[in-house]
Amino acid sequence: MAQMTMIEAIKDAMRVELERDENVLLFGEDVGHVGGVFRATEGLQKQFGEDRVFDTPLAESGIGGLALGLGVQGFRPIAEIQFVGFIFEVMDSICAQASRMRYRSGGKYNSPITFRTPFGGGVHAPELHTDSLEGLMMQTPGIKVVIPSNPYDAKGLLISAIRDNDPVFFMEHLKLYRSFRGEVPEGEYTVPIGKANVVREGSDVTIITYGNMVHTSLKAAEELEKQGVQAEVIDLRTLMPLDIETIVESVKKTNRAIVVQEAQKTSGAAAEIMAQINEKAILHLEAPVIRVAAPDTVVAFGQIEKEWLPNEKRVIAGVKEVINF
Repeated sequence: MAQMTMIEAIKDAMRVELERDENVLLFGEDVGHVGGVFRATEGLQKQFGEDRVFDTPLAESGIGGLALGLGVQGFRPIAEIQFVGFIFEVMDSICAQASRMRYRSGGKYNSPITFRTPFGGGVHAPELHTDSLEGLMMQTPGIKVVIPSNPYDAKGLLISAIRDNDPVFFMEHLKLYRSFRGEVPEGEYTVPIGKANVVREGSDVTIITYGNMVHTSLKAAEELEKQGVQAEVIDLRTLMPLDIETIVESVKKTNRAIVVQEAQKTSGAAAEIMAQINEKAILHLEAPVIRVAAPDTVVAFGQIEKEWLPNEKRVIAGVKEVINF
């Protein structure tokens, strides 16, 4: 089995789907000859031609409108938004048009669009390039929100997203692009959208997280084990739809939970997860569910980025708070 970085796995997923289905089109700013700002599409234009892999003008609103029109005409667009902070220019196409297309047309038209975009801190990029805006997308009915944490999931989830008949917002953490390699099968396979993964089993507390915070939480769990605490770690993989069944099953076992997100604390994914745990498993809790998150400020510049982002120490402190309640 091949060893790939996450960016290599993402490119392989697009290559597999471009090869399998002639209706798959890939476009965005500099994705053609240049191969994208992070080289996620490098070589794909040469392999599949300029009619299927092509550059767009520097206008995210145009990328969204193009994706919308192609989607209703039977194509399966993969639209790259160069950085997540640029989605404000394309919100109308994503949230007011693509997400409502199937409902609005009574099922006559779909929007089988995959919006790919990098996000996340820890690489000293400036603000707008590193924001975590998944909470905005979670509040949009009709949009699926997917965030892989490793190369295997990235390829399998992206193939699932491209084949989905509804729009998928596929978020790729910048720090994970080339930070490690993992085993990735050749050819096509899928990882189901909406199914979480228990990446570490434990009995004392459940840590619920996604994206790069999966790795932060696993490091915290290793340290907690040395202190006699067995933490179960759930990688959500998908925020919308949320796999609440896996979360509740874990909470029933551990009776304590914390939610870890890189985004700012207020009104994000963690708030929704905590609310659903309260609705479905409150009688199994022996302590309030808490969240570990970034402060409610704009993303900090690189000089203080480490202090702004959640880290292992803050996850461990959160676990001890619910353990000692």
